[in-house]
Amino acid sequence: MASFRFFIAISLVSLILISTFTPSISKTAKNDDVELDDDEDLRFLEETEGKKDAAPSHSNYKEEDGGDDEYPDLDDEDFGNYRDFDDSDSDPYKEPEVDDKDVVVLKEGNFSDFIEKNKFVMVEFYAPWCGHCQALAPEYAAAATELKGEEVVLAKVDATEENELAQEYDVQGFPTVYFFVDGKHKPYPGARNKEAIVTWIKKKIGPGISNITTIDEAERILTSESKVALGYLNSLVGPESEEIAAASRLQDDVSFYQTVNPDVAKLFHLDPQVKRPALVLVKKEAEKISYFDGQFVKTAISEFVFSNKLPLITIFTRESAPSIFESDIKKQILMFAASNISEKYLPSFQEAAKSFKGKLIFVYVQVDNEDFGRPVADYFGVSGDGPKLLAYTGNDDARKFVFDGEVTLDKIKAFGEDFLEDRLKPFYKSDPIPETNDGDVKVVVGNNFDEIVLDESKDVLLEIYAPWCGHCQALEPTYNKLAKHLRGIDSLVIAKMDGTTNEHPRAKSDGFPTILFFPAGNKSFDPITVDTDRTVVAFYKFLKKHASIPFKLQKPVSAPKAEAASTPEAKGEESKESDKSSNGGLKDEL
Repeated sequence: MASFRFFIAISLVSLILISTFTPSISKTAKNDDVELDDDEDLRFLEETEGKKDAAPSHSNYKEEDGGDDEYPDLDDEDFGNYRDFDDSDSDPYKEPEVDDKDVVVLKEGNFSDFIEKNKFVMVEFYAPWCGHCQALAPEYAAAATELKGEEVVLAKVDATEENELAQEYDVQGFPTVYFFVDGKHKPYPGARNKEAIVTWIKKKIGPGISNITTIDEAERILTSESKVALGYLNSLVGPESEEIAAASRLQDDVSFYQTVNPDVAKLFHLDPQVKRPALVLVKKEAEKISYFDGQFVKTAISEFVFSNKLPLITIFTRESAPSIFESDIKKQILMFAASNISEKYLPSFQEAAKSFKGKLIFVYVQVDNEDFGRPVADYFGVSGDGPKLLAYTGNDDARKFVFDGEVTLDKIKAFGEDFLEDRLKPFYKSDPIPETNDGDVKVVVGNNFDEIVLDESKDVLLEIYAPWCGHCQALEPTYNKLAKHLRGIDSLVIAKMDGTTNEHPRAKSDGFPTILFFPAGNKSFDPITVDTDRTVVAFYKFLKKHASIPFKLQKPVSAPKAEAASTPEAKGEESKESDKSSNGGLKDEL
């Protein structure tokens, strides 16, 4: 009996200890998670947040033609994307059955060694669920089979499995295709079908240069091709030929030829008596002939062709967009002018371009062309018929500089020099500052960004959106509800900015929506990119964890119950009123 009493006593003590320590353990775990207040109850947020309010999370990688193009008013193929695939309706998680026995599978463990041991390698970074990758798979496999036995290997990497490898090679969309030559890679710019892949690779791995021996051949080439480099050599074999052939592999969009025939050289505007080896670049442009005067080696030849292959002025069209925005020359000077006034200013613009070959691309945008000229002007924030000049650092940097003055040759050249020397002040687009800004979600534009977002006394959550973006539209109800809950917290600002009409150097968006958090007292540092579920609760927990100024959400207050009710009916009415009161606060706003 004594032992039984002892057992009961021990059990009671154990229960008391467990009941004492369990809440603290639970609270510790909870604090470790998101550091919420001890008494914070978020059930009222969760209960009222329907499925339709939650926008889908975004993955780190996008299919190539995602809806977040830099130029939304044009088709995908116009600017940010020059691919030939349409959206696929196939099951995104079902890999196609493709006979790809000749495609080598690469992983982290064998990638470097394989690239090092093979001179020419094409590598596709893909995702099994990507519809574009599924469409490419049979074409890629067929190309690998046709090229079997050649001095090239086609390989693939599952980027969803090999994350570190994908990050190392800056894979941001699927499929991403690179071509490696002696370990160095460049993006494959061609169409995604077997014929295009095979043709492009054969030029890369082949001799790269063709012989011209007759006048008829020379005339045919000059008539049919737009950009031709001709080497006038002492011999069609040997060191001179090898150097020009090596240079040809570095310039995809120029056809290279060689000859020893003086009559052929004369047709290409070369003096038959000129000292050999000589080289000329012939284009169907305003500046048709460019003569090479450097050392006859691969590097110098390639640099000469690169600097001179573009026209002095590139007229912006659907077809020319890739040569502008994907060029190795990133910096551009754009002239925006309507067609009826352009003739007055184009000669000076073209003459100025001669001083910046290989350094700047000169682009003419016809603003009265509604198909592509007007959308480009809108993107750059240019209005009116012009002429207006603007310098642009390219999509990677995306800084713009506005020319102020009369469009003359000397002033254009001075503007170009100042641009190259980084002596210009950047221009950023901005909508007008709102006359009133009293909503729960504050409206940010370029010209009030510093005042609202960079206020050191406020923690600021900023959504950068596009009006046409479906993901942004899906997020809007959730974002609005979050702002309503937090409207009474003075230290916290929930804000949004239209990223298509406003810019700021601190607001870098990687697609839409981009959500950034600027902690109070730390505005000189880069903002925190918000990568969490698109729900009210998830956003709230993120803010509680990262806000520099602690805050506490005011929970809904239930109405006090009456001390007594005279009848069951009265109790029922009282209960209804209590429920109505308790649910009528912030809870209903979700």
